[in-house]
Amino acid sequence: MGLVARLSRRAVQLGMGFALLAAVTAMLMSQLSLFPAGGTAIGLQGWRLAAGVVGNFLFAAISTLGIGFYAPCMTLVSLPGMNPATAFPIMMGSGAFLMPVASSRSVWRRAYFVPVAAGLAAGGLLGVPLAAFVVKSLPLTALRYLVMIVVLYAAVLILRSARYSAEPSGK
Repeated sequence: MGLVARLSRRAVQLGMGFALLAAVTAMLMSQLSLFPAGGTAIGLQGWRLAAGVVGNFLFAAISTLGIGFYAPCMTLVSLPGMNPATAFPIMMGSGAFLMPVASSRSVWRRAYFVPVAAGLAAGGLLGVPLAAFVVKSLPLTALRYLVMIVVLYAAVLILRSARYSAEPSGK
């Protein structure tokens, strides 16, 4: 099994929760012009490209635990100065490569619940046109705040879950 799967559940929750809080903080500082994180580049070169690729692989590995991929990827794309509009093709391409590889063990072992998988697939059929026609038409500032809200919400839920998983059973 992969490296992330060997970590304790609580360690992953704490790591991701605090990483997401740090990302939200950096994005908010960028929005308030307190942090120099551009926003007009459509590509990366050198060490920034390497860091982006490594970060994308890490988020992909962690997403197999059910944490999610799109909001952390959007944050990763935005922080080095890329235009957040470029995040969507990166996220979609990464997801297209990630999902077959990440799900192959579950499919091979038949370790999934078919009604849930069908429901998620149906939701995706509705979500793609919603993103294509609604999300892309949102003002960029509103989209950035929306992403920050989603990332903050995820961080709070993950840290809350880590807190409760640390308590002895019976409480």
